[in-house]
Amino acid sequence: MCWLLGILFCAIAGAIVLFMLVQGIRFLRPSLLVTSPTAGFSQSQTGGFLDPLIGTVVVSLLGLAIALPLGVTIAVWLTEYGRPFPLARATESTVEMLAGVPDIVLALFGLLIFSSPILGFLSRTSGHVVFGRSFFAAGAMLSLVALPLIVGSTREGLQSIPAHIREASLAVGKTRFATIRRVLLPTARPSVITGAMLGLGRIIGDTAIIVVLLGATLTLNQAGNTPVFSVLKGTGSTLTSFIYANAPTGEANQPNKAYAAAFVLLLVVLALNLCVDLIGRRTKVVSWSS
Repeated sequence: MCWLLGILFCAIAGAIVLFMLVQGIRFLRPSLLVTSPTAGFSQSQTGGFLDPLIGTVVVSLLGLAIALPLGVTIAVWLTEYGRPFPLARATESTVEMLAGVPDIVLALFGLLIFSSPILGFLSRTSGHVVFGRSFFAAGAMLSLVALPLIVGSTREGLQSIPAHIREASLAVGKTRFATIRRVLLPTARPSVITGAMLGLGRIIGDTAIIVVLLGATLTLNQAGNTPVFSVLKGTGSTLTSFIYANAPTGEANQPNKAYAAAFVLLLVVLALNLCVDLIGRRTKVVSWSS
């Protein structure tokens, strides 16, 4: 039964990859990667998906920039300090709860938060109306999606370090903070990178938060004239929302573009998974040699 289930799982995953590979080779053209979406009556007149590709990079970097330092800090505190205990237990339960919260719930919560007048400077506005949609709002909520993976992987890496390493560092006069910064975190770096890659994969593959908090407009719409802040405050789309809109059941109904974008997205996710696998193997080799 175990062999059967394992083979069935591999067959399903292989069928998905093979199907997207065939469709991607059929419809993916280099011009689609360098042209922006435009309005047209046929698929040959509607451009490519350069803007959704840029939007994917922006929200991924922004979400990871928020989730990575926060997740590592939480993991270090829970593993090495854990005081006061009630707060540590509540934080651990909160992180576990975030891992199971549906993305649409986070999207609605983010829309409620960022549509308030106090945070109007972080999203698109029209007069006194705050829409609550921007790259910053989407990236902030997507960081919550990646946070449990980063915390869990970092804690696993820290807990796998033998206690005598901490004791040796403290015995030579190092403070606990110095031990964490100079000994523990460098040793657990592969686990941190693994959590970051897994979290990045979750961010890239999300759709609900993008549609609700980013506006899912085909092209990038900046808000203001400030070089970087105008982009973060603006709206746009990602590859997932582009695929959703161009699927046969979507509004645009351009399946060729949807298959091509899905193939590119699949390649990115497979590359991230490959990096995680290589890092995991390297970690095992280092642990065995030590």
